[in-house]
Amino acid sequence: MQFFEYDTRLAGYAVIVNEDREILLSWFNGGHDSSHALWTLPGGGVEFEEGIEEATIREVKEETGFDAELLRPLTTHTFNGTSRQPRRGEDGPRPFKGVRIVYEARIVGGELGTLEVDGTTDRAEWLPISSLPQIRHAQIIDIGLEAWTAAPAWDG
Repeated sequence: MQFFEYDTRLAGYAVIVNEDREILLSWFNGGHDSSHALWTLPGGGVEFEEGIEEATIREVKEETGFDAELLRPLTTHTFNGTSRQPRRGEDGPRPFKGVRIVYEARIVGGELGTLEVDGTTDRAEWLPISSLPQIRHAQIIDIGLEAWTAAPAWDG
């Protein structure tokens, strides 16, 4: 399949862990379908005019209220699926590729509180990493934490 035959969404996410081994997460409300609501890493889609680093920092601010500094890329994750909406003039949904880049980040300012209005994020919280098996959460958290755990400690 050629690149023009499918849609691509580029997204950036941040793994932010504090000294108490709590991870900063945002609550995705499911958009138009609340049955899809779950905890996820702060982050999201890159706008056309943005770089991925700039978009990741913006998304962290919108979803958590915190200013973040990206420390280093941790991993990438790619998945395939089907677009939710057909494009104008097309009969049905198109094939879809999601490309996600996960960074390690730290808080450099701001305060906890979602700034997004009428969006897909309702709140943000620091949750113990140990609580993840008991809560509904997105796969990207597991992917990000696995990469964060495997990476040598950041000393920058």
